[in-house]
Amino acid sequence: MVIKKPTTFIYGVLIGLLGIVLFSSKAVMVKLAYQYNVDAISILLLRMLFACPFYIIIALWNRKKQTELVLETKDYYWIVFFGMIGYYLSSYFDFVGLTYIKASLERIILFLYPTMVIIFNKVFLKNRITKVQTMAIILTYVGIVIAFGDEVAISGNDTYVGGFFILLSAITYAAYLVGSGWLIPKFGVMKFTSYAMIVSCICVFVHYLIIRETSIFSYTWEVYVLGLLIAIFATVIPSFLVSISIKMIDSSNFAIIAGAGPISTIILAGIFLGEQLTWLQLFGALVVIFGILLVSLKKVKS
Repeated sequence: MVIKKPTTFIYGVLIGLLGIVLFSSKAVMVKLAYQYNVDAISILLLRMLFACPFYIIIALWNRKKQTELVLETKDYYWIVFFGMIGYYLSSYFDFVGLTYIKASLERIILFLYPTMVIIFNKVFLKNRITKVQTMAIILTYVGIVIAFGDEVAISGNDTYVGGFFILLSAITYAAYLVGSGWLIPKFGVMKFTSYAMIVSCICVFVHYLIIRETSIFSYTWEVYVLGLLIAIFATVIPSFLVSISIKMIDSSNFAIIAGAGPISTIILAGIFLGEQLTWLQLFGALVVIFGILLVSLKKVKS
């Protein structure tokens, strides 16, 4: 076991927290963009248009770097598949869901993905689920029912539609995490992330060309600024900050500090969108966060 230096660990935690906060800002900026009558696929397209050049440059920069494992043709097929579900479908479902529900509630539901990773590992990889993990999973879904049920009473049945799409986003992202785990050592973090993002960009471009209803050049300047901010500060920069943090403090410790995600979204949504959660919704959010922390702490100890 490699012992991390205290200063390295502290820097790793701070870098990870910054990455989490930036990632959390995505939902808030998407909601701000929706105020200018932009649809989900158009703002997703802008995000990918601005982010794609960075990932192409990174992919070219790292193309000659060799890994210890030999790459096979099927590995490239898998990276296409996981790029589609992890960064295209998951993002699209998320952006559609945000047209119906609060940014803060979106982050709470999306935060369920670690429990789904455990369930997928059980179903497909036959990994054992401990009693503590089972209790934690049940606890998180109880928290979602509390927060979600209260929002339905306030906002109506559209909340069901939004919640369904956000849940699909969490499921596809969890599937991506499970399936890509064995590909990252083969490609390396930089290569894998860049290739998967490029695949995602292509999928979004094709999607837009097929269903477009509005010209991408027809929006106000605020939409393009928000698209650029989402691409740079809520996609490219945090994706590498998170990778650096995981390298410095390991994935188990990072999973614990990731609990700051829903909290930062709730704060940012309150400041920039004027969103307010009821006391019951806040209680539900805390229950979800506590459940995820139980899962993460179990990983650290095991």
